[in-house]
Amino acid sequence: MPPRSSPSERQRRLGAELRKLRDRAGLSGDQAAVILDADRARISNIEAGRIDVSRNRLYKLLREYGCPDGPYFDGLMAMAQERGTGWWDEFRGQIGPRARDLAELESRCSAIRIHEPLFIPGMFQTEDYARAVVTVAEQDQERVGGYVQFRLARQRILSGAKATPYHAIVHEAALRVHTGGTGVMRKQLLRLIEMARLPNVTLQIFPFERGAYAAFSRPFVLFGGGTQELDSVYLEHPLKSVFLGDGEANDQYGKMFERLSELALAPVDPEAAPESHEQRDSLSLIQHIMYEL
Repeated sequence: MPPRSSPSERQRRLGAELRKLRDRAGLSGDQAAVILDADRARISNIEAGRIDVSRNRLYKLLREYGCPDGPYFDGLMAMAQERGTGWWDEFRGQIGPRARDLAELESRCSAIRIHEPLFIPGMFQTEDYARAVVTVAEQDQERVGGYVQFRLARQRILSGAKATPYHAIVHEAALRVHTGGTGVMRKQLLRLIEMARLPNVTLQIFPFERGAYAAFSRPFVLFGGGTQELDSVYLEHPLKSVFLGDGEANDQYGKMFERLSELALAPVDPEAAPESHEQRDSLSLIQHIMYEL
């Protein structure tokens, strides 16, 4: 099979980790090729994600590179075992490869942390709200419908026996913009409270009075990879979204998220009685905005 021209994010990430391990072991591409009884071009293609590496060959490389047993070793082996097939393949031809990469990463990550300053996160969106958001950038109604259904399908990771831990920090501005109109926003805020009731979901609102720290930072998503070495950062952009996998970026965005969490209101606790809200928290702010609609 010839090398692929557009590897998935999983394929790119596995290749990048192998390149990192090979460099750390002080081995050249030619030496790595000898380990697999292959040529140098095959190693280059594996490290670029252009061709897959079998589990047996990956195991051999990891041992020769000195990768110790543990979560990192197991995580790399799991990435080779996966072949990228999933429910998102149903949308091939309708949804771009970056969006499918996002869905695949969401399906296999250990936890998700997201900061969203302008919109309700996609995992919490109602169908009407999602349609209003997508329509801003896409006029073709058939494509709009595809993107909306894709976004709703992604939400399945928040429910079920293996629901993914999800921590969202949403700026108050996202709650006050009347995306889709008053009726759509009221139902969306009700849905926000409903989703916050899930045991795996933590929702915090960043209020205006806490300053411009969140208002001037970009949206980002942190994906837990099961071990720190395999964590990822996702930066969404209208022209080209970016996945970052280097440790420095993970640390910087991780610290930014921690700071946002400290400054934001206390998480939504829907089980708490109204009289227990001695200080304003995320739930009381959502309710206040909702009743103003």
